[in-house]
Amino acid sequence: MLLTQQLLSETIRVSTLGVTLLPGESMTKAYLYFHSPCFDGLVSAVLASDFLEKQYAWQFDNFLPVDYQSREAWLPSALNGPAAVVDFLYHPQATFWADHHSTTFLTPEARRDFDQRSNENLLLYNDRFGSCAQLLWEETERLFGFRNWQYSDLVDWADKIDAARYSSVEEAILGDTPALRIKAFIGLCNDSSCLTRLVLQLKTSSLEEVANAADISKVYKVVRSRTLAGLKRFKGNVWLEDDDIVVFDVESHHVMVSRYAPYHFFPDARYSVGILRFGRGVKITAMRNPWREFRSVRLGNIFQKYGGGGHDRVASLLLPYERVDDAKILLHRIVADIRIENAALGVLRRTA
Repeated sequence: MLLTQQLLSETIRVSTLGVTLLPGESMTKAYLYFHSPCFDGLVSAVLASDFLEKQYAWQFDNFLPVDYQSREAWLPSALNGPAAVVDFLYHPQATFWADHHSTTFLTPEARRDFDQRSNENLLLYNDRFGSCAQLLWEETERLFGFRNWQYSDLVDWADKIDAARYSSVEEAILGDTPALRIKAFIGLCNDSSCLTRLVLQLKTSSLEEVANAADISKVYKVVRSRTLAGLKRFKGNVWLEDDDIVVFDVESHHVMVSRYAPYHFFPDARYSVGILRFGRGVKITAMRNPWREFRSVRLGNIFQKYGGGGHDRVASLLLPYERVDDAKILLHRIVADIRIENAALGVLRRTA
């Protein structure tokens, strides 16, 4: 059941410095849902839980990772409450919610629900932010005067990673800074207990201290090896279309294929769109080249038409096993949509 602002004001007293509990009062047990496996989602969980614990006396024993495979079941599912949701799709039962994805509202009804609640200052949404962590960092200070400076490095790296602000394609694919080692680790460790441990560690320890843990170092070596193998496999399954769109269709079983791999082989391309095949499913993913400046189509909106989503610059779509045969058809439609929108932006198609 949702906690309303009135109920919150009856159970706690909020000052500009945080929560003052009355005699006999206790912390409110709460649940935090966050996008995973995603470094920005992880950092957003750190920031949101710290803010809500200190400002509203919420106690988080439950950190629940969610991903876009749960897209269809998201709105029909009831959230444990009071619930905080960060870096993920809007849910009407979220008491606290923060997101920056342009495709966050799954239905017109969800959008209307948000609009009706827009005066609630525990709902933070702005799709112009490069990361949810940066959104939380800026908005909790603006609205509540709240900022914990110990997380400044975390926020910087979350924004760099999620907005693809890497200095080079080599850093994006094989970078080994503490943040990128942790990012590699969560890509292979997506169970709630593992991620809860990471959230709690990042609230009390530095990025370097967390990244130097033996299990993270071990997983990073595995990820690096698989990424190098993925580049070799990718090379034979990628091509450049005549309008600067890199297209690929790669079996990713036993290897890891970086989303930045297309720009390792075609650094001057504008967009990449392709199929990643894994186990019993398929992922279609697209990205605009983050190292080139040009007027871009909104990839998230294109993918939303086919049941996916994302940002303006990065988007993806997951297909279950029973729909893998649709992958090539959808790939061609997405490429065609990018071409149509390019034409609308005045970008001429290059001929060979």
